[in-house]
Amino acid sequence: MKKGLLALLIIVGVLAIWAWRAYNGLVPMDENVKEKWAKVQSQYQRRADLIPNLVNTVKGAANFEQKTLTDVIEARAKATQMKVDANDLSPEKLQEFQAAQGQLSQALGRLMMITENYPELKATEQFRDLSVQLEGTENRITTARNDFNESVKEYNTKARRFPLNLFASLFGMKAKSMFEADPNAQKAPTVQF
Repeated sequence: MKKGLLALLIIVGVLAIWAWRAYNGLVPMDENVKEKWAKVQSQYQRRADLIPNLVNTVKGAANFEQKTLTDVIEARAKATQMKVDANDLSPEKLQEFQAAQGQLSQALGRLMMITENYPELKATEQFRDLSVQLEGTENRITTARNDFNESVKEYNTKARRFPLNLFASLFGMKAKSMFEADPNAQKAPTVQF
């Protein structure tokens, strides 16, 4: 009886140690996903902060289609109001966030394309600097989204493997959603004069 109890205690102890190590292995990965998400949001915020300066520079240097400026301002307002909590990265919330950011990207694309018809605007140093900053920001957003997707992939791969998936779901560590391309992103923005 004592040997059976001792064997059972050893098995339970080994399983407890394994579960403890498995859980502790998922925690830093989960935190990495949250950190990468914060970096994505930081880059979107950087873009939102640059847009008023770009719009004001364009307003001051050219008098063109007011609707384009209004679209950019409205898209920025909508994009900055949309928040997604790193603890709740559901596909629906990410899709909603991406839609708001996609509208802003399209509006900015139209703004940048329209400015090509205004040589005096392109020649202003402020506009050039802001355009470079905006382009750099878009590149940073892409990098941040790719880093986020990579961290989600690593986390999901580990959290979904058997038997760790049993412990992950037991402790509420669900699979996370990745950024996906906006279906409209495959179409070039239309610019009308």
